[in-house]
Amino acid sequence: MADLILVHGAWHGAWCWRKLLPGLWAAGHRVFAVDLTGLGARRHLFRPDIGLADHVADVQATLEAEELEHAVLVGHSYGGMVITGVADRCADRLAALVYLDAVVPESGESWSSTHSAATQAERRAQIERQGGIPPPDPAVFGLQDTDRDWVLRHHSLHPGRCYDEALHFDSGRWLDLRRLFIDCTDPALPTIAASRERVRRQHGWQIDSLATGHDAMVSAPEDLARVLGRITNGA
Repeated sequence: MADLILVHGAWHGAWCWRKLLPGLWAAGHRVFAVDLTGLGARRHLFRPDIGLADHVADVQATLEAEELEHAVLVGHSYGGMVITGVADRCADRLAALVYLDAVVPESGESWSSTHSAATQAERRAQIERQGGIPPPDPAVFGLQDTDRDWVLRHHSLHPGRCYDEALHFDSGRWLDLRRLFIDCTDPALPTIAASRERVRRQHGWQIDSLATGHDAMVSAPEDLARVLGRITNGA
């Protein structure tokens, strides 16, 4: 049993964990799914100037409000940036960090840092026009039929400031934490490629794989619950 905080990625919200929650509850875990400001159930608060620091504060506030100790942070995709920032502020409250097909930054990097020049140019142009990054077709995450339609209905514009806001953190403190990476391989999302390579070079990572697409909590919730169960048993 463990306390898990689930941090969604870009364009998503706490809604994206819906199919995963029953398996975690059945295993006896307490689960706190956060809606980041401007997204999910808080999409009505959208502003272009909402940034990474605001999202880090959202998760830190959950830790403090729920008085959690030895919590496991699970960050999906862009959420890897967020949980890294939270770890820098709240390392003494955490048992482990789980990067679910997520961005794994180095200090001083932004979400955009590991993207190709073409992706950076496209997203910055979108931010200039719309104040944020519009969601892609969920099919790129390997979702089909009703799963694709469900995610498509709930996706929303991601605040633009998040894209290039740098994250500075104490790398030594972060490296002291237990860190796990769940690699979603079928299909593998290209924008996560740099993080996949990074965790295989850095010391101290536990790596697990799921033969599903980027939104594993939607496409393979039972398998993901089993992986998280193994992880939390060691937390």
